[in-house]
Amino acid sequence: MNIYFAVVTLICLSAGFAYINQKFLKLPFVIGLFLLSTILSLIVFSSRLWLNLPYDDIKQAIANVKIDKIILDVLLGFLLFAGAMHTNWEGLKKQIKPIAVFALGGVLLSTIIIAGLLFGISQLLQLHLDFIYCLLFGALISPTDPIAVLGILTKANVPKKTEEKIVGESLFNDGVGVVVFIALLDTLNSGNFSFSHFGLLFLEEAVGGIVAGLILGYCLHLFLKSIDHYETEILLTLAFVMGGYALCNYIHISGALAMVVMGLMVGNYKQNLAMSDTTKEYVHKFWELVDVILNAILFILIAFVLIVIDFKRSYILLGLISIFIVLLSRTIIVYFPHLLFPKLLKLDNKEAKLIIWGGLRGGLSLALVLSLPDSETKNILLIATYFCVLFSIVIQGLTIEKLAKSG
Repeated sequence: MNIYFAVVTLICLSAGFAYINQKFLKLPFVIGLFLLSTILSLIVFSSRLWLNLPYDDIKQAIANVKIDKIILDVLLGFLLFAGAMHTNWEGLKKQIKPIAVFALGGVLLSTIIIAGLLFGISQLLQLHLDFIYCLLFGALISPTDPIAVLGILTKANVPKKTEEKIVGESLFNDGVGVVVFIALLDTLNSGNFSFSHFGLLFLEEAVGGIVAGLILGYCLHLFLKSIDHYETEILLTLAFVMGGYALCNYIHISGALAMVVMGLMVGNYKQNLAMSDTTKEYVHKFWELVDVILNAILFILIAFVLIVIDFKRSYILLGLISIFIVLLSRTIIVYFPHLLFPKLLKLDNKEAKLIIWGGLRGGLSLALVLSLPDSETKNILLIATYFCVLFSIVIQGLTIEKLAKSG
């Protein structure tokens, strides 16, 4: 499958599913597209039983698309920048303590909890996963996905204060999760685990990404401030996102964190000085459109992962149990600091429940698990990740508004 044909297929499916959803289903955009794509994937997956489709050719074509590379190397930078640019920094600043606790300590603690529970359950099911792979699963599934959160939560009538906590957490903890995952993967590839080496990699990726985001954001601010021509300024934002993200990945610092910081700066730092009212309108509308189109492509891609999975009964059982492991871990990392430091987080019980249930997983987790070396272990973790993402987007995404309205 050549690149142009793949893009044509994705755009046509995105447009068709978006139309069906808006006309008939009327579900939130992200959920509707993911659900329809999942149904199509199930039809293709089951076609070998009742229809004479070239299933193996379809499976191989999807495998050749390299979904993980598309998400991590192309889509992620655009989506994080767009999401951060439309986020109010003043609102995030008010919630900086809980955001910092959940985005840093929460991801690290959750990674360990999930790894320990998954390792124990896998031993009981006689799957014998190495502990390093359990840690990798913990790192890739712990971060709440900013793309899923922004696509669902902001339209679910969640109280503004709670929404700011969850959105802020999701913008930063995915960068932390990616950094932890990369450090663990490097450990797996090298065959030696050292806390000093792991810590150094973590600091290099995380601190380097934040510093790069600040530098890129300030440079972009100066460029935007020096002219008043909205077409050129839109091109500048596009160039900084594409070039900045590629540069960060090339020098091995977190492009994800860099795009979040740069997006926050463009959307909040002296914006009235950098852009005229006309430019602001065009820049924001452009990135809103980019966000919508790429979201549509992303959630069709992650639904198509279903076609490349090789299912076995024990793997499915572990995948279902993984949903409860992830929910239990999420409950612990929210309630543990809430009970220990009530004045620091200032959460009531209803808000804690919303933060737990609003911690959605999405395309980032699937992209990370797809990037693992090919093995039977990868297939096991892919099934577990897909089940968690499916439950998160469809079940949690459809019920979060009802939870927000309950007493």
